[in-house]
Amino acid sequence: MADQQDVETYHKHLPDLEPPWLHGLYLHWLKLYQEPFKGVTSDGNVKPNLFHLTPEEIPIPSIVTATNHLLSLLSPSQLKSTLHHIDSPEWRTWSNPEFLLSNKGIRLDELTPTLRTSVLAILESSLSPEGYKKAISAMRINHFLGELVSAPKICNEFSYNFVLFGQPSTDTPWGYSFYGHHLCLNLFFYKDQVVISPWFTGAEPNMIDSGPYKGTQILQREEKLGLALMQSLPGEKQQTAQVYKELKDPKMPKGRWNHDDQRHLCGAYRDNRVVPYEGILVSEMDQAQQGLVTQILDEYLLYLPSKAREIRLSQLKEWYHETYFCWIGGFGDHDPFYYRIQSPVVLVEFDHHSGVFLTNKEPAKFHIHTLLRTPNGGDYGMALRGLIKEGLVEQKYLWEP
Repeated sequence: MADQQDVETYHKHLPDLEPPWLHGLYLHWLKLYQEPFKGVTSDGNVKPNLFHLTPEEIPIPSIVTATNHLLSLLSPSQLKSTLHHIDSPEWRTWSNPEFLLSNKGIRLDELTPTLRTSVLAILESSLSPEGYKKAISAMRINHFLGELVSAPKICNEFSYNFVLFGQPSTDTPWGYSFYGHHLCLNLFFYKDQVVISPWFTGAEPNMIDSGPYKGTQILQREEKLGLALMQSLPGEKQQTAQVYKELKDPKMPKGRWNHDDQRHLCGAYRDNRVVPYEGILVSEMDQAQQGLVTQILDEYLLYLPSKAREIRLSQLKEWYHETYFCWIGGFGDHDPFYYRIQSPVVLVEFDHHSGVFLTNKEPAKFHIHTLLRTPNGGDYGMALRGLIKEGLVEQKYLWEP
């Protein structure tokens, strides 16, 4: 029974779990992991020179202090599991389902309250106040789900792993991954610049309706803004944006829909996905509609500290001439749907899902998946790492007699 299994036992029995496609998904993800990192692209070719080293005024001293404090409290075995090289491929082994594919780092529900608080202090110092609130809300909703389906050892407020890559520093690159069911965050730091990408945030259901955290809700703003944008388009543009009329459309090519990701394309282990542009150009929308796109992207940048968020949003707006918006499903007030906004420098997805733990066989508005990717090698700060290494090589050359 799920209520009697811990996460390691649950993973051990993964080949026997229902539905049987879960194990097949696991094996497919392992195959994708063997591919060298390239990054999400629109045509298989990485566009160069899209990203720059930019001061963003993040509180890097506070983040480093919080992280070093945690490290000072860990046992030798916990340190061994938690610390990885900055370029470790293990950074790519995050995943959002409740079953644990990659058991690295430290898991919050196995820690003392003191250690758990120290991990959360790192999150709080790294994210905006609103972003931290959203992350904590996702964790509390996950706990609520665990109570609903009697699986508290699999889904709870602290069923998340924390992994460190590189050494915490105010002047050299490092980062961390925080991942578990419906909340996965990857943060890369260099001096006072941060990349939070890829990230995944979901909820089933997306609101707590009883207990101490009653009224907690997430992802409703992304939903309302997306629908408002689609409904505001003139009929001809709606038809072009709506690439499929049904959420599981017979016209979809094989693989466009799958049991786990359903419609979204760039979740766990999809680091090298080729996602062709679809839909309509944002630059061809009117001013009010472009304003809605900006509000959606601003919401997807919520995890970033304020200055970094402001800078990033400005950068994204510069690409509206090559930013596409597409839609799947109906767009009535009560219709479930999928949408994507995609450019060379950002890809965000929103998807209403059918039930996994709950019983709705068709997609419903209370089960939501959202994610953000930085295409063309931007995920995990990979593109910035290349610039950092180039700069170090140039400095070494200049220092030589």
